[in-house]
This record gives sequence, C-alpha cells and structure tokens, in this order.
Amino acid sequence: MALAAPALPKKPPAPALIEKLRARFGERLSTAAAMREQHGRDESYHQPFAPDAVVFVQSTEEVQEVVKLCAAEKVPIIPFGTGTSLEGHVAALQGGVCLDLSQMNRILRVSPEDLDVTVEAGVTRKQLNEHLRDTGLFFPIDPGANASLGGMTATRASGTNAVRYGTMRENVLALTVVLADGRVIRTARRARKSAAGYDLTRIFVGSEGTLGVITEVTLRLYGIPEAISAAVCPFPTIEDAVNTVIETIQSGIPVARIELLDEVQMQAINRYSKFDYKVAPTLFFEFHGTPRGVEEQVGQVKAIAAEHGAHDFVWASTQEERARLWQARHDAYYAALALKPGSKGWATDVCVPISRLAECISETKKDLAESFVPAPLVGHVGDGNFHLSFLIDPTKPEEIAEAARLNERLVHRAIAMDGTCTGEHGVGWGKIDFLLAEHGEAVSVMRQIKKALDPDNIMNPGKIVRM
Repeated sequence: MALAAPALPKKPPAPALIEKLRARFGERLSTAAAMREQHGRDESYHQPFAPDAVVFVQSTEEVQEVVKLCAAEKVPIIPFGTGTSLEGHVAALQGGVCLDLSQMNRILRVSPEDLDVTVEAGVTRKQLNEHLRDTGLFFPIDPGANASLGGMTATRASGTNAVRYGTMRENVLALTVVLADGRVIRTARRARKSAAGYDLTRIFVGSEGTLGVITEVTLRLYGIPEAISAAVCPFPTIEDAVNTVIETIQSGIPVARIELLDEVQMQAINRYSKFDYKVAPTLFFEFHGTPRGVEEQVGQVKAIAAEHGAHDFVWASTQEERARLWQARHDAYYAALALKPGSKGWATDVCVPISRLAECISETKKDLAESFVPAPLVGHVGDGNFHLSFLIDPTKPEEIAEAARLNERLVHRAIAMDGTCTGEHGVGWGKIDFLLAEHGEAVSVMRQIKKALDPDNIMNPGKIVRM
C-alpha cells in the first residue's frame, strides 16, 4: 500500500506516435513493462505511475524532436534523471512519454579561470567532481544521492554543504531548456550578474519539469579548501544541540556543514555503519578554509558548544575518516529502515527561519514521543532545514494514516513559523496540497506562468500546481 495520487485523466500516446518514436530512436525507445515501471517511481513512498514509453535521448536536438512530436498529439512528457527524487516527481500521473536524460552525460566546458562549468543534464554530481579532481576545483552541492545535475536543478536541490555554499538556486548561472512547443532557449549568459530582463534561470530552477526540459546547466565552481576538518559532538538535549547551531550561525562563523541527528538516528547509524558514538542528540561539523582559519572556526564552535554542555568532540582528520563519517550521514535513511525490518520509509522535510528552529524541532519531537510510528530526525540545521523518516509497515493502514497526520502537523507548524513545506525535496505531487497554505494567491500566479509556457499541460502534469 502506498500514498495514492489524485485521479487524473489519461491520454495514452497514439500508436502512430509510438511508431514515429521507434522509427527515430530504435532500441532507445522502450515500451517494456519493467522499463516503464522503473521510470514511473522515485525513492519516495508515493504511489508509482508508469509512463507509456521511455525514450533515451542523447542531445538537446533529440529532446526537441521528442517534444515536438508529443506536443502535436498533446501527450505528456516526464523528464527523468536518476530517479532519486522524494515527492513523486517522475510519476507519469497521466501516462505519456518519459524522457530519460541519463545518456546526456557530457561535460561540455570547464573554465577554471572563471570558476564555472557547463554540463549536460544527465551528468551526475560525483561524475563532475571526479572530472574536476585535478583542477583544484569542486562543485559543493551534495544532496546525498548521486543525482543528475539536471534533476538537482529541476528540484532546486540542497544538501549538507548548503549552509556555506548555498543551494542549486545560488549556484546555477544559466540553462538550456526545451519548451513545451519545441523552442530551445538559453536563459542567461555566464556573467556573474546581469540586469538584462526577467530572471528566466530562476523560473526554471525548481520547476520540476513542469515548464520545460532542462538539457544543459552552467554551474559555479569553488576551490578545494586548503584545510578541512570534521567532528562529531553529542549534546545533553536536542535543544542544546539546536541552540549551538543557532549561536554559531548568528555569530557569522563560516562552517561548511552542520548536521543534526537525534538519538534515534544515532542509534541507527551505530548499528548500520558500525560506529560506537554516544546515543544522544549529535551534531556533525565540517570546517573549510586555511589551516589558521579552520583552527579559529573550531575554537569558536567548541566554546559555543561548551556553553550548552557539550565537550566530547570526536575528530575525523584524514580524508578516509571524513569520507566514512559523511557516508554514514548519507546512509542515514537506510540505517533508519534497518531499525524496523520490513518497513518502508516516508521521508519528509521542512525549513524554518533559524530563530524558530529550536521551537519547531522541540514541538515536532513532542509529537513523535506521543506517536506509535517511529521517525528518526536528521537535518541540515545550519540553514533551518530538517527531515523525518516515518518508518511504516506498508500492510497497516493505521500506520500510514498516523504518518500522514504527523506530516501534516509538521508542515503546518513550519508554515506558521514563516517557514516552508519543503526545504529541498520539492513539491512533486506529494506536497501539492500544502502549496496553497504556504503561498496563498501566489499559487494563481504560478498557474498563470505554467499556462503561458505550457498551455496544453503536457510538461510533467500534476506536479507543483493543479491545472
């Protein structure tokens, strides 16, 4: 059993369209059930919906061809990167054609002197950083999964480094996009700032495939820090940990990563990743900079943590130790699932102003303490973002209903604190019902933009705004 999407009318592609696509793409078109099912699901708990066909495209020109053919028949188009999204983004709610962009995986240009790079949408973040390794540069946005950069752009992804380096919103300079009528546009040049016209780049960053298909992305790059140090520190209470984060941010200390894991998640990580950390609310830190700068950051943070009862910093000094530490953090979801064998995880996230973070987390933990559904808590708390993973037995409707209730309370709590229903997962169809509560009349403006760029509603229909 999974969360059910709203019923939407389907319009299967006409046999003639499928034959045109098959004639053009040969074996790169698939209508096999297993392939369609694979492309109709992401890593979320939401109900999957298979497309009617999958096309593996290799260039912007090929995307344009598919879009024009589908537009003529008003057949839905669903872009697909690596399928690691978490709110049902790739579900083909009305059927249609899935555009798999994974074979568009070329790094087109690297400009070390300008600190930027242009890649095709199917390039993954790990692939890019491997390519950059000998240049002394890196791309810092790290959502955990080895997601495609096109997908990360489309969902406005974030991750553990966002507190220092920002999200995809701050790091995308320009895009190449195929619109619903087949036009190909470039949203900006490579200049670091511009006052020329509407900011089309920001319109497509976070649009989740509903306004067009992103085929190329130009990104900011950063120099690999001269010195990096990471630490783990347990706290007496979760309030102590969160208050340490708040004071660190308000003090202007340029910490690269601050991750919060509650005691439930720490127990899971110890078991899953074979650590022996104290089972208590814990912060994972990482510091970037010069050796002297990192030393100063560490001293300042240790002093703040000590005021909140924390003294036991455990350091990961070598690259191998840091890699193991952050891999354990990225494996937190799978570690959580192992706490309840046979369970499925319903991951959710919210983000609030940093001054309201302690209050939001404390109230959320009270809800969890009174519930029979376990939900470990983790968070990129340096920017006010945290996640729950509800561990659900898929055969028990009462557990699904309880998780839905807790999730709704969490989201409305965040919105009431002037926060957002999703800090980084995106809307998809999983959080579409919360958008009106958050944005009010602004949703009608989003709908007008959607109608202007996609009047026939063929671009990933049923996501972000209802038409």
